[in-house]
Amino acid sequence: MNQNLDGSFPARGVSAIAPKEDGGFPNPGLPPHVHRQADIDPKAEKRAERIVAAMFGISVIGTAIFIASYFVVTPTGTNLFAETGSTSALWWSNLITGLGLAIAVFFIGAAAVHWAKTLMPDEEMVEERHELKGSEETRAAAVGILTEGIQEAGIGRRPLIVTSMVAALVALPIAILAPLSTLGPLPGNKLHHTFWRAGMRLARDHDGTPIRAADVAMNSIFHVMPEELTHETPHYLEERAKAATVIVRIDPALGQNEESLANGYEGILAFSKICTHVGCPVALYEQQTHHMLCPCHQSTFDVTDGAKVIFGPAHRPLPQLPIEVDAEGYLVATGDFPEPIGPSFWEMYKEK
Repeated sequence: MNQNLDGSFPARGVSAIAPKEDGGFPNPGLPPHVHRQADIDPKAEKRAERIVAAMFGISVIGTAIFIASYFVVTPTGTNLFAETGSTSALWWSNLITGLGLAIAVFFIGAAAVHWAKTLMPDEEMVEERHELKGSEETRAAAVGILTEGIQEAGIGRRPLIVTSMVAALVALPIAILAPLSTLGPLPGNKLHHTFWRAGMRLARDHDGTPIRAADVAMNSIFHVMPEELTHETPHYLEERAKAATVIVRIDPALGQNEESLANGYEGILAFSKICTHVGCPVALYEQQTHHMLCPCHQSTFDVTDGAKVIFGPAHRPLPQLPIEVDAEGYLVATGDFPEPIGPSFWEMYKEK
């Protein structure tokens, strides 16, 4: 093992130990500072400043490309390069909007990096450690350091860079805000009403045949739709999505909610199929526990207690469709759902 300069041996795991007095390793210090071209040549400094400003300007152009392409190079609307609704239109939309946003973000970063590497101070400095105090002198010194840093960065002396940077940073959020203008109107009271009406028969979802009360066995589940909802109905898919309903039959003696039982018929209860969390279909039914489950986030609803939430992220029960039996023994609705179906939203308790 190699010896230290004083003849001792280094401790285990230590490569060398300097003696307490004399000897040891000399402090190599800092290498001589190499000035950049922009530090010694005013023309190079001005050129670097123009490059930074140009990059910020290109970022603004990228933002403009993104916003323009979002409205004139769309997959299903106006498209300057391909037939509307084609896969080529989708490809062009993704390409142009993606390039515009990439240019906007990339050149802001590139400008900041080039600014730091060519114009901001790059000298290495050593500051001896000292005890930090919250005195007035310390705060004044901190303000002085910040002021000096701003002066050294040249923000006050480089209005071209500052102006172009502000333009790029102001323009970029517009690229995010512009698509929000196309998200459509607020839901208003559209979820307050579905296709269900008084006297409308409950029909099997798969074939549209009406259901007699006698057809619903104990602990069974049916997925139903309004009998009069057909492909010829205006806004068929939208109406179908809102009207989706499930019916189950339980022993009335197990019911814990008298109002819920009263809105059913001899233990046959109908609930909205749309989960009140994020709108997934509640299609799983446990016969032994009488629980309905949402497969997306495991919200669980107790059918015996008015489909109240007993587990999961949903915050309110499934809306119940009031039903009865007509003269021919078929299950019919006595009206629409009494409250909005689907996920809770900020306008759900406004007037219908």
